[in-house]
Amino acid sequence: MILEEIYAYGHENISCSHSSTIELTKDSYVTKRGTCILGIKATKACSDLNEITKEKIRHGKKLSILIKIDDNCEEFYGFGHANLKLLNRKEMVFRKSNFICDRTVLIRCSKASNDLNKELINKIMDSKKRFLIIISDNDS
Repeated sequence: MILEEIYAYGHENISCSHSSTIELTKDSYVTKRGTCILGIKATKACSDLNEITKEKIRHGKKLSILIKIDDNCEEFYGFGHANLKLLNRKEMVFRKSNFICDRTVLIRCSKASNDLNKELINKIMDSKKRFLIIISDNDS
């Protein structure tokens, strides 16, 4: 069951070289220091997620994330946690670790930025096109 559809844009400074996180931001730019950022101008941050998604996250559900640009797709999963507040209005971060802050949307994720398919990342970086991120619950 699809819970969320989020759109974001690529940028020439996207490197996706971070070893523990993937980030989406509503900011309209990214510097070279933002090594975990996958997309900018995101249509949603943590606080924008619908209540059904937030409930599943707070109950520790395993959720799937699909990244799609043109014919290129990448999928990973992560887990919610009762301590996730989902209040950040600008960003959302998917983490391989158990670290929780107001930007964290899922923890114990199966992939970080540097695990993502390089062809997909190059397309996002080079094209500056809008791409899709789908959060889904495979158990529903």
